[in-house]
Amino acid sequence: MGAICALFWLGVWTVLYFAVDREVLIASPLKVFMRLFEMLGEKQLYIKVANSLLAILKGYLSALAVGTVLAVMTSKSELLYSIFKPFMNVVRSTPVASFIILALVWMNKRSVPVFTSFLMVMPIVWSNISTGINSTDKELLEMSKAYKVPKRKIISKVYVPSVMPEVYNSVTTGLGFAWKSGVAAEVLSTPLNSIGTELYNSKVYLETTDLFAWTAVIIIMSAVLEKAAVYLLGKLFNRYKGGEIK
Repeated sequence: MGAICALFWLGVWTVLYFAVDREVLIASPLKVFMRLFEMLGEKQLYIKVANSLLAILKGYLSALAVGTVLAVMTSKSELLYSIFKPFMNVVRSTPVASFIILALVWMNKRSVPVFTSFLMVMPIVWSNISTGINSTDKELLEMSKAYKVPKRKIISKVYVPSVMPEVYNSVTTGLGFAWKSGVAAEVLSTPLNSIGTELYNSKVYLETTDLFAWTAVIIIMSAVLEKAAVYLLGKLFNRYKGGEIK
């Protein structure tokens, strides 16, 4: 089924290419694939992908850590929840381009994708983890306290299994947001040797074939990262699924 869908959209792309008949607007599918395979043999491709991936993962992993800590803190304190909730709402409702432009004023080019990825993912993590903590079975918690179960056991056997589905959603959803917003930040900040800078240069010099090829690289990397995240989280999720107090 996946192959049929891919062939369908490849056919649509081909039809549009011949209908428009302007290489500067829509690149030839054949030329794009040839350029992509050519790029795969170039060392610079892997350097640029690695630089972009490293910067975006820095922001993403920081967002996971900070978002989780804030979720735990605000779940235990109504005051902290009231303080942080408006900030999270503002971040989630503000266009990413606004934060990128502000970041360009505040910091160097290389830090902009890190900051942008962090800011786009952190509210997602905070919201999901908070939901998981607050939806923990209250009766089970009361029973654990009544039987004087150690806090370490309560956390690992009650809270963790409850929160794990939300962790799963946070990691997978946040990774997509981090990747897209991080590359967008690179397009505007143009750090040296990055995917976003190559997209920007392709647009400036009207190299539509390169633009499509780099877009394909972004899509491929997004799929690879998602598969990797799902696999690793699947292992972690199965470990805690249905955990009971012992």
